[in-house]
Amino acid sequence: MVTVSVKWQKEVYPAVEIDTSQPPYVFKAQLYDLTGVPPERQKIMVKGGLLKDDADWSKVGVKEGQRLMMMGTADEIVKAPEKGPVFAEDLPEEEQVVNVGHSAGLFNLGNTCYMNSTVQCLHSVPELKSALTEYNQLGRSNDLDHSSHLLTVATRDLFNDLDKNVKPVAPMQFWTVLRKKYPQFGQQSNGAFMQQDAEECWTQLLYTLSQSLKSPNSSGSPDIVKALFGIEFDNRIHCAESGEESTETETVYSLKCHISQEVNHLHEGLKRGLKSELEKASPSLGRSAVYVKDSRINGLPRYLTIQFVRFFWKRESNQKAKILRKVDYPLSLDVYDFCSEDLRKKLEGPRQVLRDAEGKKAGLKTSGKTSSSTDGDVKMTEAEESSSGSGEASKTTQEGVLPEKEHHLTGIYDLVAVLTHKGRSADSGHYVAWVKQENGKWVQFDDDNPIPQREEDIPKLSGGGDWHMAYICMYKARVVPM
Repeated sequence: MVTVSVKWQKEVYPAVEIDTSQPPYVFKAQLYDLTGVPPERQKIMVKGGLLKDDADWSKVGVKEGQRLMMMGTADEIVKAPEKGPVFAEDLPEEEQVVNVGHSAGLFNLGNTCYMNSTVQCLHSVPELKSALTEYNQLGRSNDLDHSSHLLTVATRDLFNDLDKNVKPVAPMQFWTVLRKKYPQFGQQSNGAFMQQDAEECWTQLLYTLSQSLKSPNSSGSPDIVKALFGIEFDNRIHCAESGEESTETETVYSLKCHISQEVNHLHEGLKRGLKSELEKASPSLGRSAVYVKDSRINGLPRYLTIQFVRFFWKRESNQKAKILRKVDYPLSLDVYDFCSEDLRKKLEGPRQVLRDAEGKKAGLKTSGKTSSSTDGDVKMTEAEESSSGSGEASKTTQEGVLPEKEHHLTGIYDLVAVLTHKGRSADSGHYVAWVKQENGKWVQFDDDNPIPQREEDIPKLSGGGDWHMAYICMYKARVVPM
């Protein structure tokens, strides 16, 4: 670290730290936070001319305590007349966010698109934001390590920054803490930070939050992240050779879509992922044997995460290669076929309520099996709101995890976020987040550049070429009040 002072116009910023292990663009992002001057407008005088975004600090020769001169104009917000119409630019920034219809983008701090896209997808989960906001009240538990606590706080603060800004946010603190907690994200090559796997970032961040966001109240969910993202499996493990059979339960945070020549659709890939072979010691045979593992979903989350298993290790080139095959995925996904018999029985009632609500919306007569009272009409209306696909469930959905007694899952999910990868290798290429907003509109978050998208174009991110293709899909449960 080198500490310098920066003079801009009449202002002097006396103690600005430069992390010389990071490119100058990161330093410019810091100055953007201080001055409001976007990095592309900044002209910083150094020995030999102007500071370039990708310059080598060792050659720039910046010294401790040196004063740097910066030129450039900040973004100006037009002032409205004392009396007259109020323009969007005159609103407080938090109100501008509402007016724009989406939150801010994130600056790329040097191959951090994997992190930015992960953050943007998870930031779209209102219940997770609510849990993070309450983290102060929950308090840090005694068995939580300090680095997990810091990463949770950094996630909460970054989510808040995204909600309050229309200008891009520099996620400096979050990235610093993420690298301290998980050093693999700090790997460098030739002095630059390396591209990392977005799925690994997603998994590690959710794991940390699952450890920290534990509700001490008996009324709340003891594990908020598990309630939001956890998928419970019943596994049957059978050996045809010995006849041995056992059962086990496990909780995972994503379903895997395995891709092969036979897989053309997400449904087929998920089905393949529920059956696998493993080799382990057989007590009755006294040696290793092949077992078949059959899995069925026995507990569903509020948000269903699906990973397309596109990367594999290629021995010839000794690197991760990518399966480019096109695999179609729907805007609405029904996972009823993947559920255990017990769970299917629990889903039948809510599914009938949903069918009746959608039938009523279409002007059809309802079955009348699940509700016949006037109260039933109110519930039907709420069910219609929940299944409208606009991203707006009942009001309590926005406030936290819904009480299980009031709202029930149907096994039907609506797509709310897609994380895509463009390129041929996991160690290179580019990650982007495509997120459905609360107003029902889709936005592509390409680092610091949010771009509105049409919903009909989202399923086209299915692969088959060098364009962006889905790597992680996140679906939101369609719920009905019972």
